[in-house]
Amino acid sequence: MLKVNGITTCYGTVEILRNVSLNINKGEIVALLGANGAGKTTTLNTIIGLIKPTHGNIYLENKRIDKMKTNEIIKMGISMVMENRGIFPDLNVLENLRIGALYEKYEKDINKTLKEVYDLFPVLRERENQLAGTLSGGEQGMLTIGRGMMSKPKIMLLDEPSLGLAPMLVDGVFEAIKRINNEGTTILLVEQNAVKALKIASRGYVLQKGEIVIEGLVKELKESEVIKKAYLTI
Repeated sequence: MLKVNGITTCYGTVEILRNVSLNINKGEIVALLGANGAGKTTTLNTIIGLIKPTHGNIYLENKRIDKMKTNEIIKMGISMVMENRGIFPDLNVLENLRIGALYEKYEKDINKTLKEVYDLFPVLRERENQLAGTLSGGEQGMLTIGRGMMSKPKIMLLDEPSLGLAPMLVDGVFEAIKRINNEGTTILLVEQNAVKALKIASRGYVLQKGEIVIEGLVKELKESEVIKKAYLTI
């Protein structure tokens, strides 16, 4: 579904990514692991078109997208849930969610997806008239994932969805990601919490200093001594 072929991405003259390649098949959850500063968020920003690669190319369902604008890429079927959540604090929950359906033409389709979001996160239905800025951190995390669902994406890019959440809330977020995947959305999951990510992913890549250093099935990654020491604290 998504092919990232040898991309190099720079901030100014500084290379952040070097020859990064990823393949994500339809229906998968693929984990992209790495420490802070490894280039994980830059990878997602390059896929979604916020940054343009200096080398390489990106294809969604065999159509090249790395030359497209971000809004065009979103219309193609990719949504991104950002690390900093990016909610609109002075808008209520419902207004934030509806922003995610900006390119949906039909109200009945918006309402259908909204029901799916509320079924997954019932607390958002309860809070739909509450200002987003007054939600707890966990509720804001649910809101950003829900907003990502509103565009009915083929593939969802999730950037550190568990970041800053209390441990008791983390399991719920990963369960929600698994449910979204089970309902047909392909997931590229960026996470520092390797233990949780590898529980729901089928394959993974490890990024270090802007380069892919390890890739494989989850079972293979778990057996890697590098992964055990660096990410699984074994």
